[in-house]
Amino acid sequence: MERKLHKIDANGKVLGRLASEIAIILHGKHKVEYQANTDIGDIVEVTNYDKVKVTGNKVNDKLYHHHSGYIGGLKTTNFKKKMEKDPKFILHNAVFHMLPKNKLRAHMIKRLKFIETK
Repeated sequence: MERKLHKIDANGKVLGRLASEIAIILHGKHKVEYQANTDIGDIVEVTNYDKVKVTGNKVNDKLYHHHSGYIGGLKTTNFKKKMEKDPKFILHNAVFHMLPKNKLRAHMIKRLKFIETK
């Protein structure tokens, strides 16, 4: 099995549509020989991931939650602050949750690469 390299420019693309496109490539659903129980997906390199956009008022309304495990340890951040701090997390999180929830997901998400542009 040979894995192809897909280069995607995220400049100006909508977050959800881009994430679903990447998830399909990582999972291998675009191939003729696709089987759900095998990991035959390709490698995806994403550039300009910090220029991804969202529709509506999600810049202020979309929330990301993290819990420390302790009582009262829920921390919430909105899209705008998260994008300033870590723009890779936004796209990585969206793609990660679109992949199947099984043992193959960890292997698939490792093939998602973020390329810095200068």
